[in-house]
Amino acid sequence: MAGNPRNGRPYRRLVAAVKALGDPCARCGQPIDPTLNARSGWSFTLDHIVPLSRGGSLLDPANARSMHRRCNSARGNRLTTAQPRASRRW
Repeated sequence: MAGNPRNGRPYRRLVAAVKALGDPCARCGQPIDPTLNARSGWSFTLDHIVPLSRGGSLLDPANARSMHRRCNSARGNRLTTAQPRASRRW
């Protein structure tokens, strides 16, 4: 019986490696405080550039980046982040 692959050692190593880089949030660009409680909206989460639901690799370091929990949730499973709207004043 296979368990959740996100509970495995390879996935936890990937999360620790990306977190150790100390990169800012890939969506909003703000720094991520690694000491925050995991339930906080501003805490670290691992984001997959190509979402797993769209065929992205769970353990590929090239498919992983740092993101705030709230930014990751807002992104959902979209492939790109929403572009800011242009003002009507050109």
